[in-house]
Amino acid sequence: MRALAHPARLALLAHLGHDGPATATECAGVVNLSPSAVSYHLRALAKAGLVEEAPGRGDGRERRWRRTAEPYDVEGYLNRGPDGLAAMRGLLESVRAWDETRFRQYLAQLGDEPADWQDAAFFLDSTLLVTADELKTVSAAVQAVLGPYRKSARTDAPAGGRTVSALFRAFPA
Repeated sequence: MRALAHPARLALLAHLGHDGPATATECAGVVNLSPSAVSYHLRALAKAGLVEEAPGRGDGRERRWRRTAEPYDVEGYLNRGPDGLAAMRGLLESVRAWDETRFRQYLAQLGDEPADWQDAAFFLDSTLLVTADELKTVSAAVQAVLGPYRKSARTDAPAGGRTVSALFRAFPA
């Protein structure tokens, strides 16, 4: 959780998930940090098992990184007492900030989107009345629906396909 509780690390994971393997220098522009700072964050993500070194491009002089898991989830934080709860709060705050950044980027270029993409985008806010077990069932169902469309699961990009951010949150109100 602590490895993810930093907006730059979330941005790095998103970049590697969307665009594939990259070097720290290539990632630096994405997160507006120096390549050495990006290297530090990539090593922290690697220590947590979220990224790993990827095969190079052949010259052996560059260190490329790739994402190891999609999606990732966090479990067991309640068993870690107050420290686990604090770590989860930090992670969720970083996720919220990163999601807000991505949404603002989308809004800034909304007018440049083709009409069919503007029509296809959606935002959903539903109030549910469920038990904890039912909410787990909803979560599993959403993940099952999204599974075949995950970029990491698609071997051939469909014609006209684009990377899309899908964000779903369900928590007690």
